[in-house]
Amino acid sequence: MNADSGLPLPQRYWAILCVALGVTLAVLDGAIANVALPTIAHDLHASDAASIWIVNAYQLAVTISLLPLASLGDRIGYRRVYIAGLALFTVASLGCALSTSLPSLALMRVIQGFGAAGIMSVNSALVRIIYPTSMLGRGISINAMVVALSSAVGPTVASAVLSLAPWPWLFAINVPIGIAAVAGSLRALPANPLHDAPYDIPSALMNACVFGLLVIAVDGFGHGERAGFVAAELTGAIVIGYFFVRRQLSQTAPLLPVDLMRIPLFALSISTSVASFTSQMLAFVALPFWLQGALGFSQVQTGLYMTPWPLVIVVAAPVAGRLSDRYSAGILGGVGLALFAAGLLSLATVGAHPDTIGIVWRMALCGVGFGLFQSPNNRAILSSAPRARSGGAAGMLGTARLSGQTLGAALVALIFGVAPDHGPTLALYVAAAFAAVAAVVSMLRIASPAPPHA
Repeated sequence: MNADSGLPLPQRYWAILCVALGVTLAVLDGAIANVALPTIAHDLHASDAASIWIVNAYQLAVTISLLPLASLGDRIGYRRVYIAGLALFTVASLGCALSTSLPSLALMRVIQGFGAAGIMSVNSALVRIIYPTSMLGRGISINAMVVALSSAVGPTVASAVLSLAPWPWLFAINVPIGIAAVAGSLRALPANPLHDAPYDIPSALMNACVFGLLVIAVDGFGHGERAGFVAAELTGAIVIGYFFVRRQLSQTAPLLPVDLMRIPLFALSISTSVASFTSQMLAFVALPFWLQGALGFSQVQTGLYMTPWPLVIVVAAPVAGRLSDRYSAGILGGVGLALFAAGLLSLATVGAHPDTIGIVWRMALCGVGFGLFQSPNNRAILSSAPRARSGGAAGMLGTARLSGQTLGAALVALIFGVAPDHGPTLALYVAAAFAAVAAVVSMLRIASPAPPHA
């Protein structure tokens, strides 16, 4: 198979379907547990505070293993890492469904998180092989649309399942879907040329320590943990991070792809991603509090009012993907993020008694802006890296998204603690500011030429 020609039809369609199924399971499971936490805590006789580990265990496992598994994919094949991650996720989902105590459920969630990291670390690299270079934007737009929709509909899916069945079914429904996705992936997913550099185990361990401590410190800072603990965690992350980066600079194919950050288009695209996902998470966490607390809507009404955002992404992402095959990611991302910032600012300034149409078009504007940005930005990240380093680029893509979301959630908690009376509105203003910064960074890419291998 020619590296630039992608898979032939209909194998291409089957392959992207298998990737989409895996990504849906991984992203959706990160979102659905939040809704069920009170129910799970009650059934397992756990405190509300302890039950948070059902969410944190999953997110932490994904964050610390994303880059090590992406690097492993460069060496043993993206197909193997993806299928192994999908299989592990499926088995762990069954384990979650059968758990009868909080410790056993948290352990299964850690294993499930490692499986999800196997899926998310290489899914974009697989898309680069599945689609021909001339159509890469279309393939990435499908990925972006699946991630956006899965994140947005997570609470809705969880509520629907819980209205019909007990909480173990939130995890049990993954099992038949996961089995089908593994079977399809074994037949449809392509192999890739392998990197012959030895795998760097010390770097993988250092990566886990750095990102683990950073996530715990940022989360603790946002939730008012003692300053001494947060300072110790940050200090540990910085010290280990210093030696980690020094080690990466001496590697030909580093686990943390610091060499790719020397490519201006790649570095600017990663920076744009971090800022934009920080903005998105600030808004996603703050909006329910604003709609219910400030405007007095019910949970059902809140869900309906937020629906235009993901629905518009479904339309905008494929269009943006096609445009990204022809136009600069700097322009498309800059325009999209400017619209996103305008939508967030209009929500923050809408007033105390907005009408339905006023809220709906503002939510839709946010969706249009974010949908226009995401696919071109992801395409720029992947295509600016050498093809042999697609795993590292895909790992950085996922790490940028998770880093932005973690920072955004921590900032909301901090803002709510500092200004409880005006927290949601202030968080929307901060979200608009991050989106505006992301738009400026995106525009800087217009002057950054694409590398010759793109």
